[in-house]
Amino acid sequence: QVQLVESGGGLVQPGGSLRLSCAASRSIFSINAMGWYRQAPGKQRELVAAITSGSRTNYADSVKGRFTISIDNAKNTVYLQMNSPKPEDTAVYYCNAKLTVLGSGEHDYWGQGTQVTVSS
Repeated sequence: QVQLVESGGGLVQPGGSLRLSCAASRSIFSINAMGWYRQAPGKQRELVAAITSGSRTNYADSVKGRFTISIDNAKNTVYLQMNSPKPEDTAVYYCNAKLTVLGSGEHDYWGQGTQVTVSS
């Protein structure tokens, strides 16, 4: 089965930077899109950024100009570069992948989540 492994979370100061990565395990599939969602305590999960295999991107208004999503198709890995994070960016960040597995349709996969805490 395809699994998503996240890394890069942790504590970061406001105005600092952090880079999250999410790698999909090897399998027979093609990437349709990958993205990052986040969920803070007491709040609904929200889309942060998404990218297609053709490098088309979408960002939440709250992170535009500060976060950058990128994808390495050869490595089946998506990254989220977080510049100038704010305390309100504190949340658990989840990687999501929409993959087409040979012989079946598109399927959603989720990473285990990684905590990002923005604090001085």
